[in-house]
Amino acid sequence: MSAADARPVSDEEARELFADLAAAKSVILAVSGGPDSTAMLVLAARWRASLKSGPRLFAVTVDHGLRPGSSREALLVKRLAGRLGVAHVTRRWIGRKPRTGIQEAARRVRYRLLGEAARKAGASDVLTAHTLDDQAETVLFRLARGSGLTGLGGMARRTSLHGVTILRPFLGVPKARLVATLKAHGIPFIQDPSNRDDRFARPRWRRLMPALAAEGLSAATMVQLARRLARAEAALEFYVDQAVSDVSLHPATARGAIDLDAHRFACLSPEIGLRVLARAIDRVGIEGPVKLGKLETLFDALVAALRAVPPDRFRRTLAGAVVSLAPGRIEIAAAPQRRSAAKRRSPIQRRLT
Repeated sequence: MSAADARPVSDEEARELFADLAAAKSVILAVSGGPDSTAMLVLAARWRASLKSGPRLFAVTVDHGLRPGSSREALLVKRLAGRLGVAHVTRRWIGRKPRTGIQEAARRVRYRLLGEAARKAGASDVLTAHTLDDQAETVLFRLARGSGLTGLGGMARRTSLHGVTILRPFLGVPKARLVATLKAHGIPFIQDPSNRDDRFARPRWRRLMPALAAEGLSAATMVQLARRLARAEAALEFYVDQAVSDVSLHPATARGAIDLDAHRFACLSPEIGLRVLARAIDRVGIEGPVKLGKLETLFDALVAALRAVPPDRFRRTLAGAVVSLAPGRIEIAAAPQRRSAAKRRSPIQRRLT
């Protein structure tokens, strides 16, 4: 690690990091009490204090209730926020916790509770303290899971979730600099033991980072890769927009199905065609996001059917959408609701689907 990676974040740098929030009415800061989010709280408070006018800051701590002491940690964050002149609220995860996939479940709950807090505060932006190191870990994690170009682009600085904007201003800042910032201001922070628990994937990846960096695969290198892939992703999506317009048949059918021109679709390059198909399935499907591996299998089978002479019969289901061939067109429609799933849903849920 270079000396530059261990210097505190200056107030001038903080002004640049938070500059696009100056006109906001209210901003939510997701503060767990760990070093990254605590440094964000300190820097955001100092930034706001330097302005004549600007957004009202709300620090929100999500207490997942997964380990002893979490309530006390939330209280410590509240006390620090009070000293900094920042309003604070703790949101708690109430209810049963799953026995498996606990970190992913906690992540979903955390963003839901942050979104609720944002709406209550009239805030359109929720700030998280993801760092350059977190971005590198994300790229490695997704690479190991076989993610495509979209996933390997890493976390975006700005995304939408639960009706609010999630903003990650520190994606280009090494974690060591945030720790150095706290030390420079004499502010203690909490160390979450789950960050060192080898039962979870991220701590295991974190332990490998020094060895990877010694071979040239540093966090900065991986983040640079993510930026380049995100740039390529944006270019591809531009051409996918054009392809969707070119292959779509109008008007759309009354029951919401999407029809694509079979000949024009077959002439698309594989990557563009794959993305066009993914968009259509995402739009009409009823079972959540399309998984890339399953999408690729369906796409290959569809193209093979289109190129057969005469075209083969084709009908496959993926992510709650049915993809089928008809003369001259590909139809993507919502799959019939499974009877067992319908029985499990409440009458209100069935009326809403």
